[in-house]
Amino acid sequence: MAASAFAGAALALLATVPGVPLQREGEVVCTVDDPRAIELSGLVATADGYVSIVDSQFDSSTVVIVYLDQECRVVRTQGYPTSPRDPEDLAVAPDGALWVADIGDNATATSRRQTIALWRVPPGGGAPLIHRLTYPDGPHDAEALLFDGTGNPVVITKEIGDTSYVYQATRALEPSTQAGVPMRLVGELHPSATRPADDIGRIPELMVTGAATAPDRGRVAVRTYTAAYEWDVPDGDVAKAITTGQPRITPLLDEPQGEAIAYTVDGQSFLTVSDAAGATPIRRVERGAQPTTEQATAIGTVTATDTDEQQLYRRIVLTVSGVAVLLIVLWVVGYLRRDR
Repeated sequence: MAASAFAGAALALLATVPGVPLQREGEVVCTVDDPRAIELSGLVATADGYVSIVDSQFDSSTVVIVYLDQECRVVRTQGYPTSPRDPEDLAVAPDGALWVADIGDNATATSRRQTIALWRVPPGGGAPLIHRLTYPDGPHDAEALLFDGTGNPVVITKEIGDTSYVYQATRALEPSTQAGVPMRLVGELHPSATRPADDIGRIPELMVTGAATAPDRGRVAVRTYTAAYEWDVPDGDVAKAITTGQPRITPLLDEPQGEAIAYTVDGQSFLTVSDAAGATPIRRVERGAQPTTEQATAIGTVTATDTDEQQLYRRIVLTVSGVAVLLIVLWVVGYLRRDR
């Protein structure tokens, strides 16, 4: 858990490298200032406030679901019946049920998880119920969860590179199973890289860190550290929309380690919150309009103007950066084990 948090912090630092301007402002709706609600990852707006989750911590008892009022005061927290691995996102299914995406996995290769988990939160309260899933091609790190119109979960991976992978369950979810319901790969998502080819700061632009569904379920959004991508979903087929449709792109706030996004209750704006310790504001961001020509060109490609040499350099930078982060994680894990 410590290594996971350290790696996330290292990647967040990369987001501060100059590149395409982020939104510097954004309306502060309220500020979360409670020691029970730190390092928030995942966000949902409700009629009377917000729901978020604390992600992986040294003390697993502090990894909880957090219910906030409209002033960001903690109303209550909800724990899990067993320790979750790495909760990273929240999603609302078509039936209104709240689900926690325990799908993070940026551990070392020797401790990769063989199953991921979705926890269903009972509408009337009570302990969340675990539902396990498996990838068809080995472990992935992921931080984004959506549900299609039929209630089938859609998991989008977080990769160090220009391709994220989109998976769906092959059958209905089953509570409390050990083996997990198999998923299948249904497509790819290519976040836009618009920074200079020699700028390491573009890495956060390519990493998917959260997702959200509009209240009317006619739109979905997927975010990176720097931008939100929004698609219309007229037929409920979320996977098809995000892998074949053209998104609207909204630059997001210049906030540390932005890993949560939600729609406002009226569906007109985005809300974001940072995965950081200490007082953390929930901010409102105005959604983007129709995609520009430049955005339309960038989605799903390297960039329209990259030469072969630039593309090669870009991939070398991404690879070297990934190795550097891995080495940092391995060093931290070794240090913690030695210090025990």
